[in-house]
Amino acid sequence: LGTDMVKILGQEVAILLALWANLISWIVRRLAPSLLPHLIPICPEEDSAPSPDSTLDTRTVCISIGRPGGTEQLRTVTLMKGLATCGYNATDIKSPFIRYLPPALPSDAVVLANHAFSINFADCAIRWGLYTSATDRVGYPIVPGFDVAGVVESVGSAVTAFAVGDRVFGVTLFGAYSSRVVLPSLQLRAIPDGVSMEEAASIPTVALTALYSLHLAGQWPSRSLLTNRAVLVHSAAGGVGGMLVQMAKLLDLAPVFGVVGRVDKVESARALGCDVVIDKSGEDLWEAAGKAAPKGYGAVMDSNGVSTLQASYDHLGLTGRLIVFGFHTNLPMGNDVLDPLEWIRMAFKQARMPRFHPMEMGNDNKAVLAFNLSFFADESKVVESKICCWLRDGKLRCPRVEKLPMEEVCRAHEMIQSGKTVGKLVLKTKNATGDYFRSGSLGMQDSIYSTAS
Repeated sequence: LGTDMVKILGQEVAILLALWANLISWIVRRLAPSLLPHLIPICPEEDSAPSPDSTLDTRTVCISIGRPGGTEQLRTVTLMKGLATCGYNATDIKSPFIRYLPPALPSDAVVLANHAFSINFADCAIRWGLYTSATDRVGYPIVPGFDVAGVVESVGSAVTAFAVGDRVFGVTLFGAYSSRVVLPSLQLRAIPDGVSMEEAASIPTVALTALYSLHLAGQWPSRSLLTNRAVLVHSAAGGVGGMLVQMAKLLDLAPVFGVVGRVDKVESARALGCDVVIDKSGEDLWEAAGKAAPKGYGAVMDSNGVSTLQASYDHLGLTGRLIVFGFHTNLPMGNDVLDPLEWIRMAFKQARMPRFHPMEMGNDNKAVLAFNLSFFADESKVVESKICCWLRDGKLRCPRVEKLPMEEVCRAHEMIQSGKTVGKLVLKTKNATGDYFRSGSLGMQDSIYSTAS
């Protein structure tokens, strides 16, 4: 299932398909939860009845999403012999799978025996069918995930930077929920000494997002000449927020103000380097932010979306920049599948999204800059080696990591949707655990049927 930017009644086809698919999942879950397994499309590349031969343990095991829906769509699949997962820029074919044995392996590619991958909120949006780059570049089925860490299994004929056995980490444009991933070598870096596989898997997306945000803010790679160096970071105890706080301090930005949503996250944000932490659960966020920086902020880092965008802009100072890299509050938190009421809420939130007029922005001397790294297939230089230097020198701390086995992916999605996690969730593949996960839905008895009752 692939979708182009075609519209029906003013709506993109991808959104309409996502709406229909999620409603089917919701109806079946409410009325006949025992039928949920029948909503899972068959993956054509799956070895549905693998023979018990000596090659079974070497085959790629991945988590595939067959169509938009709830966590029932997170299905572990053993691929046919010779297949691995890949990002959309690893092949000219619009497919989440690729043949990795010579001579099919692209000359610039690395075959990674993946040990660990991290969970991002974007993965939930992919599962719901609401992540544009996923629907445009891949479609369904899709293997989600961006962050990988593992050991080089083989390399293409043109690869000179890595050799078989090297410990590497990096970012793939989807395909990370897998025990074997093929990706361009330019998207990988050597894991610094002292960094574990799980820690390495927690880093790429959040670190690259943070550093590019600071680039858009005019603070990287050269220092801005502007005098206002105050920074406000939303979700300062989260994955991207924690990296932003640390990098802002490394780049001599000050003061750095961090916003958290719960009192138990205050110390985490302070330990990362925040000069001031605002706990919006116990005080008025914008009153506190205004008092902390009466002249406004040089940069506000915002991934919240509709709940804070306008106020974030209003609290910029002269020449301030609002950097936008997510819209979490536009999407439901805590719900596995999108019911009709959630779609109504999302439509209402979309209608309330602020509009920034260019003439008014010129008079205010403020800017709004937004980005999505999952479209950066041709921007290999964004994979910045400076991050590795900071890690190696102990200047940049890995996010707090909570480790889970790959078979608990449903639980991981539920945890990240709750909004209560601190740091990063990392799942370990069979390469790290030595386990083999048989094909089938993951954790359905625990995470689906219990919520349906």
